[in-house]
Amino acid sequence: MSREAIKNLVDMIPEKDIDTIYKVLIRFIPEEEPLPDEIEAIMEAKADTSPTVLHDAINWS
Repeated sequence: MSREAIKNLVDMIPEKDIDTIYKVLIRFIPEEEPLPDEIEAIMEAKADTSPTVLHDAINWS
């Protein structure tokens, strides 16, 4: 999706919902640039293909 398409979608939002949409969108904008070790950790997490455990397979008691 292009920026222009996103802008057009935002223009379709009713005025009463603008504040809510703003609060959601602002969470996707990082406040600071990630540090090199943070970028490395993100890349490791994306590359991790370890098996996962199903929620129901855990004895929660």
